[in-house]
Amino acid sequence: MKLELYKRDTCPYCQRVMAVIDQLGSPVEMHDIERNPADLERLISVGGKRQVPCLFIDGQPLYESADIIRWLQANQDL
Repeated sequence: MKLELYKRDTCPYCQRVMAVIDQLGSPVEMHDIERNPADLERLISVGGKRQVPCLFIDGQPLYESADIIRWLQANQDL
């Protein structure tokens, strides 16, 4: 399963998600939309909006930090 987090380092909701990722030791590829314009373009083209955090789960976007955290906790053994 491929997990990719689209984020901004200054976003408090992104910080919450990243803290859970660190706590669980989840293998998540990070994409900073402020540092890499290609990441921002992919987020918008695939996800349809600029909202972060966005966790792509095998290419499918999941928004809202609380939803992402719940998903990570429920699927930590994957």
